[in-house]
Amino acid sequence: MPPSVEKKFIEPANDIEEDKKNLWSQILNEVQKHGNPKLSPHKQILVLGDNESGKTTMVAKLQGIENSSKGSGLEYAYIDVRDDYRDDHTRLSVWVLDGDPAHSDLLRFALNEETFQETLVILAVSMTTPWGILEQLQHWASVLADHLDKLKLEVDLRQSRRQNLIKLWLDYVEPGDELDPASPMKRSSRNFGDEEEFDGSPLSEGTLTNNLGLDIVVVVTKTDYIQNLEKEQDYRDEHLDFMQQWIRRFCLQYGAALFYTSAKEDKNCDLLYKYLTHRIYGFPFHTPALVVEKDAVFIPAGWDNMKKISILYENMHSCKPDDYYRDVIVQPVTRKTVNRETEILAEDEQAFLTRQQQISFGGGPPAIRLGESPIRPPLGGIQGSPRKLDGSKVVSSPGGEGVLANFFNSLLLKKTGSPGSSMLGTKSGSESLPDKVAMRTDAAAELDRLSRGGVKKPPNGGSGAGSIDFNASDC
Repeated sequence: MPPSVEKKFIEPANDIEEDKKNLWSQILNEVQKHGNPKLSPHKQILVLGDNESGKTTMVAKLQGIENSSKGSGLEYAYIDVRDDYRDDHTRLSVWVLDGDPAHSDLLRFALNEETFQETLVILAVSMTTPWGILEQLQHWASVLADHLDKLKLEVDLRQSRRQNLIKLWLDYVEPGDELDPASPMKRSSRNFGDEEEFDGSPLSEGTLTNNLGLDIVVVVTKTDYIQNLEKEQDYRDEHLDFMQQWIRRFCLQYGAALFYTSAKEDKNCDLLYKYLTHRIYGFPFHTPALVVEKDAVFIPAGWDNMKKISILYENMHSCKPDDYYRDVIVQPVTRKTVNRETEILAEDEQAFLTRQQQISFGGGPPAIRLGESPIRPPLGGIQGSPRKLDGSKVVSSPGGEGVLANFFNSLLLKKTGSPGSSMLGTKSGSESLPDKVAMRTDAAAELDRLSRGGVKKPPNGGSGAGSIDFNASDC
């Protein structure tokens, strides 16, 4: 074959090989440039709310764990996020701020100039305290706005974030209506025929009036408590509708989505996870708004407007939509029961013994004192023989007075005598006692003598054994 002919066959073959290489390189460049990006490891969620608002339990549900440990200050956790389509996974950081206002300064560690663009905020409130829901939402929104004002954010950056929220709101499409942007069905599904609110037009009334440039999701936790509110506090559907319309109006102002969740009954917890990954990573989400079940409400950002909220007004009979929130949702008065126990003071032992001694040997019946049983028998009745007190005379069985005298004096001497001292009746013990103890010993001896010799009247006409006086001062 001539060289010229061979050259003609070789050159087209080389050109074809070169074109193939260029084509594959173009395809690879296009895939690399416009292909599915990896999940960002810098995304995070910031959870704000009062104490006991269910923040920790909600985060545990998002993590897929049952047991949750509550900390203090600023807590950190993470959620494992997996994208099966991209065959990729990452960790979504979660910061939970304590409800104590003293910890508000810790916000700078979670939300700052570097993390502003990567943060989604959850405002958590609880159905167990429905009277405080609106105030809590306003409080934490104010804390968030004040914190953002302190950050040194670029004006262009914050304005760009605000424009993104407006665009997100206006471009919302009901799942199932992903048609041509100019389709009238899209308009009707978004705004119920309000064509003037279509893409690029001004926002509807009350929408994004407080645009912080942050994605916000309002979560009402513990909605299973609605049953208790209906049974114990006589909540009716109009109360729940009144609460919902106020919460939805708040969400409208901040461009926030709304979730009613119950970790106890596992309502909307999985849906919340799917919606968060949709908003943060762009995962597909095909669930429309849910407004039928009163304890499982879901309002996606961009779906709501005042016309839809006004549907709730039809069920309000005893209140008006613009009534002050706490005038309709009243906090119940809780009365603390104080158990006051009567303090009983124990009587001094020596005074008690002296009083019983006086009763046994001629005194009258004592007045009942505080803490003393009115049916307690007198100590003098231990002998088992009834005795009657007639003036100063004591009539009893022989020998009874001496035994009782020795009994009471022995008790008195145990308290006043020194350790190891012998009982009364020994000579050495009585000599070492003070004068008052010696007087008691003499009195006991005299009683013993009288009991052995019988009761005799003294010449002066006084009483017998019963005339011996025992003064309380001697005891």
